[in-house]
Amino acid sequence: MLMVVLLTMVLHPQLDVAGPFIRSLGAHVLLLAACALVPWGRLPERAVLVIPFLDCIVVGISREAADQYLTVLGFLLVFPVVWLAANRRRSGVLYAVVATILSAVLPPVILGTGFDGPDFIRIVLLPVILGAIALTSYAIANALTLQRQRLEAQGCKVRDLLVASEDRERLLSSVMDTVSVGVCAVDANGQAVLANHQFSSHFGGTVTGRQLSDEPPGFLVYGPDRKQPLPPERRPGFRAARGESFTDELIWADNGTSQRAYSATCRLIRDSRGEHRGAVMAFTDVTALVDALSAKDQFVASVSHELRTPLTSILGYMDLALDEKDLDPDIEMYLTVAKRNAQRLLHLVGDLLTVAAGALTIEPRHADLVEVVRQSVEAAEPKAKSDDVTLDLLAHGTATGYFDPERLRQAIDNLISNAIKYTPRGGRVTVTVDATGHELRCEVTDTGVGMNEEEIDQAFTRFFRAANAHSSTIPGAGLGLAITKSIVENHRGHITLSSNPGKGTTATLTIPAADHDTPTTATTT
Repeated sequence: MLMVVLLTMVLHPQLDVAGPFIRSLGAHVLLLAACALVPWGRLPERAVLVIPFLDCIVVGISREAADQYLTVLGFLLVFPVVWLAANRRRSGVLYAVVATILSAVLPPVILGTGFDGPDFIRIVLLPVILGAIALTSYAIANALTLQRQRLEAQGCKVRDLLVASEDRERLLSSVMDTVSVGVCAVDANGQAVLANHQFSSHFGGTVTGRQLSDEPPGFLVYGPDRKQPLPPERRPGFRAARGESFTDELIWADNGTSQRAYSATCRLIRDSRGEHRGAVMAFTDVTALVDALSAKDQFVASVSHELRTPLTSILGYMDLALDEKDLDPDIEMYLTVAKRNAQRLLHLVGDLLTVAAGALTIEPRHADLVEVVRQSVEAAEPKAKSDDVTLDLLAHGTATGYFDPERLRQAIDNLISNAIKYTPRGGRVTVTVDATGHELRCEVTDTGVGMNEEEIDQAFTRFFRAANAHSSTIPGAGLGLAITKSIVENHRGHITLSSNPGKGTTATLTIPAADHDTPTTATTT
């Protein structure tokens, strides 16, 4: 109000300021003082609305008492009207309209100026215009209030989520530091974002924020052979950043003073669209287990060597005894049984030596897989007849390729022997050989006891035997399939099993028909 008056006086020095106008300014000063001095906090919440209500009347008096140049003071009614309407209750709009009407009606009465034509127009139009302003102010105020409430509610949720996130982070940190496995999470660029104490202590101190493809100085990673350092692209951290998943892969970590063996596993992190966003790696220290397995293999090899010499001698003397003329039939039967069991024991010793040696010598050459399989079938015929099992060979033409016939016959012997052992009397074993495109395939199908899914998953594990083999006292050490798988894989091929419990099993062996790059020596799995 003062600013408008002073500005008008500057622009129009001849402004006529009468006594009633001066007194109206005093009323404005009193309202301003009331705002500052009255203890509104002790009064009801809506008591403060008396200030804008009276302000409307005082503004009307100032406008009525002022010079014609100060009629613009009527625009100041917008401020108290907005104050009254900007309330959460609709009654504020009604108060604003009533105050506007009084600001047009009371001043002529109080000042005794009477009503003329413009006064009646003002009494009608002013409440309508300012009422619209009041409604707009009420709507805007309520919208802002609702928005503030939503923001406060969202702020509370964000705070709750932040607290919950901090709690989960502390829990995750405690869990990770509790487990004995080294765990590390990397982003899509291979940079470590999270690692537990075990990982940091095993792999070179603090790793968070470091590229895992960059090993610390003096720190080397080796493969299972412990001889040649792994190239960068084959190291676990690089492979994880590249989006490659792997399970239980053996690596050796050398910190400059000693080597430790770790079983490395990696699982990928993907977003909602399936895109690679990082990976989590786990490293289990298996040094003690590897050392124990090595000691076991050395023990098995030593014992097997000690057993092979006397077994060979026993078999030799058995043959000499069976060659005697006029041998008593009972004694001949006893010697035959003893020889068969000694041969079985010698075969078991050979398997143990193969596993313990850890290497198979592969000498590939051009050969016919049909002929190799036919020899295996002929060798197994006596066993099949004694067990009352029908053994069939299905082969048409030839299946020539480049492979080690002796080693492959050893693998097929194992498959046929297993099929006969696990097929009850009256059953059938069918061996099929064919050449398809660039591959040679041999399939051995039986009508035996079969295996369940769990047993199929473990079938190629060394020393594993199915539950029905133990319950039916079927002889064996659980090494045949493990050796067979190693032979096939060292020929760059693969072997699969399919089976239904009680219906039989099918073993399928597949190798490349021509592979001149097959290594001459390969490590067993």
